Formats: sequence, structure tokens, C-alpha cells
Amino acid sequence: MISPAMVTLDPCRSAETLRDALQRDGINSDVHDGYGLALVSVWVGLVVWCDGERLWWRTGWNADRRRVIYAWHPASDPLRAARRIAMRYAELRAQHHPITSHCAGTSAEPL
Repeated sequence: MISPAMVTLDPCRSAETLRDALQRDGINSDVHDGYGLALVSVWVGLVVWCDGERLWWRTGWNADRRRVIYAWHPASDPLRAARRIAMRYAELRAQHHPITSHCAGTSAEPL
């Protein structure tokens, strides 16, 4: 059986295309490139890795196996990947707790 060939793109270009697709959904992100990989920093706990062939990001933790769970998507389909990442982004935003009131009265000014 012949396996389908994956389209390999420049990791940085793939990451920039994903960043642009996320921006269309109103999600700001940053691209970082180096060592043959590119990272798209989306939110606290949501970093998308790209090697030019695949995009992958952390989606959870398997306590039984003590391992991280990842989702992945072909880099050649950044629009659909962006939709999936946007869903994860929404989950993480919903879990985010703003600064509590005990910190609200503190000043950043030096004494």
C-alpha cells in the first residue's frame, strides 16, 4: 500500500499563514522561528508547533499514562487548523481566572 505524500512547506511560512488565519477569527498570535521549527504563540498554554508538514498543539493531560495529549493538523490546511485551534483557545479562555481581588489593591509603584 502506498501512503499519501504529505506536502512540506517552510515552517515559518506555514506558521505565518496560520497566524493570518487565526487573525481572521479575531485571535492575535505571535510567530517565532528557529532550528527548523516555527511556533505560534496563541494563549497561555496554547502554543502551536510547525515543522512545515504538520501543526500540533497540546490539548490536555492523560493522568493514567502521565503524558501530554496533542492534536495535529496538516500544515497544508491552515484554515481548518485555525478553526480547531480557535476552539481550543475558547476552552482555555473559559477556564482562565482573572486576577483576584486580593491583588487588585496593590500598586506597581516602588515604595
